[in-house]
Amino acid sequence: MSRRLDRRLDGGLDRDLTAWLAVGVFALACFLLREQQAWLHSYPEAWVLPFEDWVNFAMDWFVASFKWLFKSVSWALGWPMLWLQWILHWLPWPATIAIFMVLGHQAGGWRLALFTGCALLYMVITGYWLESMNTLALVGVSVPLSILLGFGLGILAFRSRRAAGIIHPLLDLMQTVPAFAYLIPILLLFGFGPVVGLIASAIYAAPPMVRNVMLGLQRIPSDIVESAEMCGCSRRQRFWWVEVPTALPQIMVGVNQSTMAALSMVIIAAIIGGFDDIGWEVLSTMRKAQFGQSLLAGLVIALLAMIMDRISWGYAARSRTTQPRHKTFAARHRHLLVAVALMVVAVLISQVVPLLQSYPKELVFYPAAALNDAITYIIANYSHVTDALKNNTLFFFLLPLRIGLQQAVSPFSWGFELTPAMIAGYAIGAVALTLYLRWRFGWRPAVGIAIAATLLYYGTTGTPWPVFIAVVTLAAYQVGNARVAAFALFALLFMLLNGVWEEAMLSIYLCGAAVLISFVLGSSIGIWASQNARVSAFVRPINDTLQTMPQFVLLIPVLMFFQVGEFSALIAVIAYAIVPSIRYTEHGIRNLRPDILEAADSMGCTPRQVLWQVKLPLALPEIMLGLNQTVMYGLGMLVIAALVGTSGLGQMVYIALGKANTGKGVVAGLSIALVAMVADRMLQAWSAQRKAALGLR
Repeated sequence: MSRRLDRRLDGGLDRDLTAWLAVGVFALACFLLREQQAWLHSYPEAWVLPFEDWVNFAMDWFVASFKWLFKSVSWALGWPMLWLQWILHWLPWPATIAIFMVLGHQAGGWRLALFTGCALLYMVITGYWLESMNTLALVGVSVPLSILLGFGLGILAFRSRRAAGIIHPLLDLMQTVPAFAYLIPILLLFGFGPVVGLIASAIYAAPPMVRNVMLGLQRIPSDIVESAEMCGCSRRQRFWWVEVPTALPQIMVGVNQSTMAALSMVIIAAIIGGFDDIGWEVLSTMRKAQFGQSLLAGLVIALLAMIMDRISWGYAARSRTTQPRHKTFAARHRHLLVAVALMVVAVLISQVVPLLQSYPKELVFYPAAALNDAITYIIANYSHVTDALKNNTLFFFLLPLRIGLQQAVSPFSWGFELTPAMIAGYAIGAVALTLYLRWRFGWRPAVGIAIAATLLYYGTTGTPWPVFIAVVTLAAYQVGNARVAAFALFALLFMLLNGVWEEAMLSIYLCGAAVLISFVLGSSIGIWASQNARVSAFVRPINDTLQTMPQFVLLIPVLMFFQVGEFSALIAVIAYAIVPSIRYTEHGIRNLRPDILEAADSMGCTPRQVLWQVKLPLALPEIMLGLNQTVMYGLGMLVIAALVGTSGLGQMVYIALGKANTGKGVVAGLSIALVAMVADRMLQAWSAQRKAALGLR
């Protein structure tokens, strides 16, 4: 309350509103002068900082000075991966399947064991066994590497505030900078080859482990630590015998997330030097537009992801239960003994039964041709439906957001010309709606509508850059504080001064459109699932599939039906970014305090009133967290979406990768990361305000 009083002027006018009125006057001046002052619309190239050249110069010196060291590391890491690859190729396929089924049974029972066996058998029957084993060899080395790196950094950040101050922003960068951006310096240092993919996977997969190690150690109850000290434990004994076992459930969650992150990098690893793994198979078939083949190969990655996800989650759950120590070794490790016995039996039998050693090619079931024919039939007979959906979305939704109604409305796109009378009608309608919201709900919704109406008319690329910077900075200050506003201002100036403003606006436009659709549709599905158990059960496996399936695989069905273009990119981003909105909305509504809901029922509220007046307001912080993650997922998908015809920062990253231009890649990658971090900080600050207003912790 005191903050609100401090923000009022002597005359009673809200200072926040006064600031927006000042920004409105400034914006009006910029729009009126943008024709006379071209620099307001297009930032002059002469003003661009040579940051890209500085980075390239520093990288050239670093590579020339230390490339020998990184080549040695590459050689050392190559050996364990080659050995693991050799072992997986040597083992008969029934032995490998049996081992994984035993692991699945130990982690989740017979259902998981059966699913694991069927999924691996699919790889055998479709002829992708060797490629799958090559992928497992890469993941089998990158995951332990990322776990060790994450464990060490997590302990360091937990014990040292100074180290935590460095590691936290480093984690933000590692998780928000696109993997393709930091592939460029890795390529220059390590060269092409499978090890480069391994290192990139380990870097990408380490942050979840770091965060979960820190979280697990921070959540250890103080009385447990005090008890260990009273028992005379040394610092090392207390850490390894007390703290690590207590934090093990949370650490195992980090292992699960690191495993999934490493597996999601297999196609990216294939781009920079795969060794005939399943990622390279997907990439090569996509390049040839062989959609049936790429779909079959992509399903292998999805199945591997689901197997690893469920087994690692199962072991994470097992770590929460105490295992009895009075049992014999055989009773405690019966699954290990069974796995070893099955492996030995399978190896011995395969010596006399060649079928078990190498699956015959004549028995391979590979329905790629049938899938291609089915896709061709659908496209030939229903292309008018897909084309209508694509064109209507492009002309009536995407195009206005990008270039504004003033340029999007034309006889070619909308079927008529935008006349002065229509422009006046649009302006009058926007002003009327703004005044109504000001009278009915206060000035904040009115300001939001005014900004949205202006942005829709001029588009992201038609809005003068000083206006965009002023609006975002003021919004960051009002939902957060001066620190959030300063960070937002720095991020926007970084993109402006490095000459990537236009590309940033194109990326923000596409990601914004995808996030808007994902959040509206996803939160609606989440509300429905929270009220209906059958809907929840139906949606859950779909969410699991979308979340475990690597990003590249999502492009395959989109390209099949919609070809290359912005609409295909939009659909791919939505498919990847919609999951958090569904999950967090359902979770927030389902996990409200029972006493509050009982109080609402006892007051005679109808189910609809309980939903809209009790559940949704109380679950709003979790729903906004879902929006936060939707934004993160959408920005993370931008680089992948650039493969299907988008322009912007994602395309810049690909251009930099093709030319080995470290400076351009760093500028584009950091710009995407900065957009993600600004959105993250603003949404977290707003969510914290809502929690405080609702009296929630």
